[in-house]
Amino acid sequence: MDDDLLMVRVAELTYDEGKTQDEVGALLGISRWKAGRLLVQARERGIVRIEIVHPRARRLGLERELCERFGLDDAIVAPAAEGQELERVAQAAADHLAALRPVPRVLGISWGRTLSAVAEALPDGWARGVTVVQINGGVSVNRRSGGAAGLAGTIAQRGGGQAVLLPSPAILERVETKRAIEGDRTVAGILDQAAHAQAYLFTAGPCDPASAHVVNGYLTEADIAELARRGAVGDVLGRYIDADGNIVDPRLDARTVGIGLDALREAGRTIFVTAGETKHDIARTVVSTGLCTVLVTDETTARALLEEQ
Repeated sequence: MDDDLLMVRVAELTYDEGKTQDEVGALLGISRWKAGRLLVQARERGIVRIEIVHPRARRLGLERELCERFGLDDAIVAPAAEGQELERVAQAAADHLAALRPVPRVLGISWGRTLSAVAEALPDGWARGVTVVQINGGVSVNRRSGGAAGLAGTIAQRGGGQAVLLPSPAILERVETKRAIEGDRTVAGILDQAAHAQAYLFTAGPCDPASAHVVNGYLTEADIAELARRGAVGDVLGRYIDADGNIVDPRLDARTVGIGLDALREAGRTIFVTAGETKHDIARTVVSTGLCTVLVTDETTARALLEEQ
């Protein structure tokens, strides 16, 4: 029996028949040590591929590549699952948050469907006494709940702490109104607390008509089309940026309530959670312009980020 065929037989007996290396050696007339070496060679040559299919498994090779390519402190990549990307990424983000040591005393959070899913995936007792503070406005202006207050409350309650809410819409109609709100002593105190959080958990939105800012009445579809025409690939904390991370509309940005993007770039721990093909462009901008130190995403998004030259 030639070496290639012997390698295949060792692999079949081990993985299909569940034989031990001693049993494989006895059946094929080779030592257990040679059986072990042939198994290693089979994996190296791609004859055997081992895949962990549990929904909470991770793609460690992709994670290493992402860290090396983008200079990240950490990356968490959930395995691909058509139609279940959000659920798997949310669970992965919840697992990462619960494993953080030291646990942040103050956690700054954005809002949106992705983070709502993360909040629901967090277990009770993931932290003790954590203060969860909103870092950008989230009060809906059309009475359709964006879930901002609810998700902050869920994360805080399950972490045995309290939520500090930012009582303002994400984007105001007049810059004077924004200045007045941020000048209020209570709001100013919340923003100061947000600016000094030990860690940030945030997501980003694409620049398309399905944007949460359209759904919640902050912007119209025409506004989004104009932002896209000016080069916007999406928003981070309600601030619309181009592929290089630059603000595309300073006047709109001046009416946006919350901490600025520089706070994310200067922070020591910023956890960016993203899932789905529609967010690939904004995800690429976030990881390549220093807005996050940790990326939590799905396998398809990870591969798309790495394939970009």
